[in-house]
Amino acid sequence: MADTRGFFGRGGADQGSWSAGGGGDHDQAATSGGVRQYNPYKDLQIPYQSIYNLPTSPEFLFQEESIAQRRSWGENLTYYTGCGYLAGAVGGAGKGLYEALRAGEPGDTLKLRVNRILNTSGQAGRRVGNRLGVIGLMYAGLESGMVMARDTDDWMNSVVAGLGTGALFKAASGPRSAAVAGAIGGLMVGAAVGAKQVVKRYVPI
Repeated sequence: MADTRGFFGRGGADQGSWSAGGGGDHDQAATSGGVRQYNPYKDLQIPYQSIYNLPTSPEFLFQEESIAQRRSWGENLTYYTGCGYLAGAVGGAGKGLYEALRAGEPGDTLKLRVNRILNTSGQAGRRVGNRLGVIGLMYAGLESGMVMARDTDDWMNSVVAGLGTGALFKAASGPRSAAVAGAIGGLMVGAAVGAKQVVKRYVPI
């Protein structure tokens, strides 16, 4: 039988010399039990940790889209009209609910109360929602028209759109009512624009 002690002895010596010549990286990777942990990226000169760090900012197909940081006229129209109708419907429904609860009598049945609440809330919500939806529609159209006419997007477009929206909404009530509504609309939009700038500057979001 062949003597394998010399072979294992030489293998052990070679293994010891290989471990000694492996450098600090092998010694740092070695555990207390003498087993090295395999790292498949050790000899790769690529930033593998940043491969899956995808950008979070939107990517634009054209350079003009990245420069214009605003909604298009169609998106503007949909946004303001939808927000106005939704806010008006919720507010009108709340008002109708309050009126229905006040109009209740002690002798009313539960079915009658529920019917009154549904009718009053639905009617008030539909009425107020339609009004605010029309206001949002006119404001979005005027603001987009101002942006196209002036070829710039600043606070003046919003204020002028607010003035025009109030005046157009109350135009059927006479010149005085239209002027008052236009002034109120301009002041409200100006206050909203100012509050937005303050929030952007002082509130970390």
